[in-house]
This record gives sequence, structure tokens and C-alpha cells, in this order.
Amino acid sequence: MATVSYKDATRIYPGSDHPAVDRLNLEIGDGEFMVLVGPSGCGKSTSLRMLAGLEEVNEGNIFIGDRDVTDLPPKDRDIAMVFQNYALYPHMTVADNMGFALKMQNVPKAERQQRVLEAAKLLGLEDFLNRRPKALSGGQRQRVAMGRAIVRQPHVFLMDEPLSNLDAKLRVSTRTQIAALQARLGVTTVYVTHDQVEAMTMGHRVAVMKDGILQQVDSPLTLYDKPANLFVAGFIGSPAMNLISGKVVDGGVQIGDYVVPVPREVLAKAEGEQNLTLGIRPEAFHVDEAGIAVDVSVVEDLGADIYLYATLAGTSDEAKITAQQIVARLSTRHPAGQNRVRLGVDPASIHVFSNESQLRIS
Repeated sequence: MATVSYKDATRIYPGSDHPAVDRLNLEIGDGEFMVLVGPSGCGKSTSLRMLAGLEEVNEGNIFIGDRDVTDLPPKDRDIAMVFQNYALYPHMTVADNMGFALKMQNVPKAERQQRVLEAAKLLGLEDFLNRRPKALSGGQRQRVAMGRAIVRQPHVFLMDEPLSNLDAKLRVSTRTQIAALQARLGVTTVYVTHDQVEAMTMGHRVAVMKDGILQQVDSPLTLYDKPANLFVAGFIGSPAMNLISGKVVDGGVQIGDYVVPVPREVLAKAEGEQNLTLGIRPEAFHVDEAGIAVDVSVVEDLGADIYLYATLAGTSDEAKITAQQIVARLSTRHPAGQNRVRLGVDPASIHVFSNESQLRIS
């Protein structure tokens, strides 16, 4: 096992004006499960491929433990990668697929079979060792790909969106299996996904990226409770945080005809700004006759909770098509036919962001 360190690691693709990964600095602890998350094109997969040796590092360095692996070929880095498309040999059995890398390393046959059997037991694949990939389901193929990585006993696991080819139900069960397996093996793992639910449920820490730049790295709960900027606030959470721009007035920020209270010391940090953005999680809302007036568009009743999808009161019908949607998760029943409600929010649950710097100032 080992630590992983990115030191100002940069990747610029030929012909591109902007780095795909821009001066990435990230420390991953020994045995840690680190998730890289962000929208398509944010640089997360490129960061992983740089660590694997599949992409050139144009500037900076990458370390695995105390070794500078920046210029080492992939085979010398002591890593094992699990790909999105499984990358299994169709003409080989499950056992041969799992043991192929060991065969290439001239590991004795008896040891090879022992390590394959141990990995198969760990993954519940003992009954499938003599089958070929075409006779397996998607979830089973992914477990074979995991087994192939495990038998190598690497210092670092690299996983590039390994669940994206699975159906929704299988993704949920497989992600819990991967998290449990990583905890059991204790191997340093770097996991790439665009799915923030995967990131929040699997990672010890999560690194959020945008346009090749690391935005914030923290525990899942800290990312949720204390997003560093507007991008992280809007990306982490499902449904997403409501980000509502309002006018700075005495005592707070005005949204429609309601002034949301904001402490003076917070407003002082945005001196000179006339507008600020308030971040409010859907579950932070409650029905309150003295709150923000909204026009309800859609009500989703899920039994224990209901979701209100609304726009600020007074928005014209034409403007509602492009107007920002407000989502509230309520535990109280919404009276049928009530098209306008007022939503209150606990001041302690409000995040305040500067429109100029995009940073959280509360």
C-alpha cells in the first residue's frame, strides 16, 4: 500500500489552448478511498490516466509512496486499473482472465491459481471460474475485472467509472460491494465518476473538479454542509442546492417581497456588492406564512416527503419557462390546488455566496 501525491501535475493536449488538468495538487493517504468527481470534460479521467502512466505529465510530478513515477511506464508503477468497459478477453475463461497479468509476470502456476481462487471467493465468483465473459451478466463481468486487479496485489487501485455500464439497481448494489471490498483490503484507491451520489456514498474524501482545476477536496459531509464555492454547492446534492440571487438590503438579502436575514458580519465581507447569491438546500425549507412567496409548478408526493417545484411569485408565464426553479423537500402535505405558498428557512441553514468571487462568505 502507498500514498499518492500530485504536485502541480499538468496535462496539455497537443493543439489545445487550455490544460485538461491545470496544476493539480492532491494528497491521497495510505489506504484512502479518494473519489474524483465532476461534469464531463472536467479533467478527472485525465488525472487518473496521468497516475496510471497512460497520459503524459507536461509539468509537475506524481508520486506513489516516495517514488517519483512521473516518467515511469505503466508496468513499473505497481498499480491496477479497472476500466469502464471491463476489457476482458472474450476467448479466455474467468480464471484465465483474472490470472493473465500474473502469467505475464511469470508467477508460478500454483501460486497463480491460489491467488485467483482467493479473489474469486472474495467476489463470489467461485462458480464462474470456468465460464467465458459472454456467459456472464454485466455485474459479474465487472466483478471479474475487479478480481483481475485484486490478484495483482498492487499498491494502488485505479477505477475509471466502473459502474457506468450497469443498470440503476445493479449500480447501487455493486457500489456498496466495492466500498466494502476496499475497506476490507485497505488498498489506496482512486475512483473516477461523474455521479455525485456514487461520490458521496463511496469516498472517504471527494475531490470536485471543474475545467481541469480542483475546486474542493473534503469529506462528503463537509462538501455538502460547507461547499467552498457556487460550483460545488450546485454540483453536490440531489436535488441540487437552490441558488437564488437577491439584492443586498439592510439586514439581509431581498428575495421577491421577503428579506432573508443575513448577519451583518457576513454582509460586510461582500462590501460593495449589490447582489449576493443565497444557497438553500431543499430540505431546509418549511411552510411559513412569513417566508419567500413561490408559485408551485409541480408537486411530487413520495409518501414520507413531498417535493415542490416552484418559481418565485410574480414571475410571468412566459418567463417561467426560463426562470430558475426552486425545489423544496417538505415533510408536511401540500394542500391540493394551492398554487402559491410561502417558504421559510432557518437562518443557520443559509449559505451566502459572493457573486463576484463565487466563493462562500457565510
